Amino acid sequence: MGERIVVLGTGTGGGPPVAEAVSRAGLVVGAARHLDAAHLPTGVRQLVLGPLAPALDAIERHLKEDGSPVVVLASGDPGFFGIVRTLGARFGAAALDVRPSSPSVAVAFARLGLSWDDAVVVSAHGRDARTAVNVCRAHPKVAVLTGPGAGPAELGAALERGGVARELVVACGLGTDAEAVVRLSPAAAAARSWPDPVSVVLCLDAGRELVGGQARTIAGPPPAPVGWALPEESFAHRDSMVTKFEVRALALARLGPRTGELVWDIGAGSGSVGVECARFGAAVVAVERDPLGADRVRTNAAAHGVDVQVVTGAAPSVLAELPDPDAVFVGGGGSDLAAIVSACAARARRCVVVTLAALDRVPEVRLALTDAGLVTDGVLLQSARLAPLPGDVMRLAATNPVFVLWGTRPEAAQGART
Repeated sequence: MGERIVVLGTGTGGGPPVAEAVSRAGLVVGAARHLDAAHLPTGVRQLVLGPLAPALDAIERHLKEDGSPVVVLASGDPGFFGIVRTLGARFGAAALDVRPSSPSVAVAFARLGLSWDDAVVVSAHGRDARTAVNVCRAHPKVAVLTGPGAGPAELGAALERGGVARELVVACGLGTDAEAVVRLSPAAAAARSWPDPVSVVLCLDAGRELVGGQARTIAGPPPAPVGWALPEESFAHRDSMVTKFEVRALALARLGPRTGELVWDIGAGSGSVGVECARFGAAVVAVERDPLGADRVRTNAAAHGVDVQVVTGAAPSVLAELPDPDAVFVGGGGSDLAAIVSACAARARRCVVVTLAALDRVPEVRLALTDAGLVTDGVLLQSARLAPLPGDVMRLAATNPVFVLWGTRPEAAQGART
């Protein structure tokens, strides 16, 4: 087909000249602000970019009926969370001549003098903003590409409601005469009205390292931890009240924690499960009714370099104020266990995992998961560890058996199978 669609990055500086590209175009497509800034020659056909499907149809009709080149104006680097993916899927990469400007994320970090190869970049443009919020909760250096209903005010409000201490850097109109870079708290961001467009919002955790550190080999969030299901000695705990590593390994496998998701750790105890979920990049809220236990969770999170939000209080009453989780881990027992599992199962978007030692509790927990519409399964987990004996020989030391039950949303279970 040949290169018949020029995709032109504009607005953030360092990009190709617009006038040269549009001088030969029969159709120029872009947002209203991009078209206005381009000062197009008289007579050039323009299409204000709205819903993508009609715009793609119009481009295809133009190419078939007119044949003259099409120019698509976009912000920054249109190959980075931009329109290049959509155009390539419709017309093929060979039809595109992509000429990027500086990515807005790179420009925003440059204004602060910060490197960004270790930043997590998440788009909230036309997407569920909760993913961006969860990334900001979990990671110390985040760039959020904004969108309608998911700008600085909404992001700030969500972080403020969750009690997450962060600094936001709001970058508006990068590369233009109206450029502004503002540093403020989530609460202050939520209280302001912001102009259009806000290019990017940086979310920074001043309590963790943002400058320096080791040289990176792979850009983006840290890779998955080398070791997981860590030994109990890796966590401060009281009287061996910590989820054993064999049990934790299965729980983590069923929880599937990952960047962009929120995990609840209910009856957290030492917080070992929540801390390990955070090491995989998930945002974590740990609920623990014992104030000393809550402090212990904070200590363990700090020791492993992760941010776990700790709520001191008893479930299920304290759960009402928390944002909906993707996955939930419930440990421990007690007479209110079924009520806690029911409350968690009603709100979990993907799965709930429950560990318990008492056989009598199994039927009610399974019923609570099933009544919430979850696909339920479980195992009795028994293990025996190598232990030394006199004479430089080993024996097997049995650990207490533990029931591990889990429930998965039917659509999530189907997605895992496919």
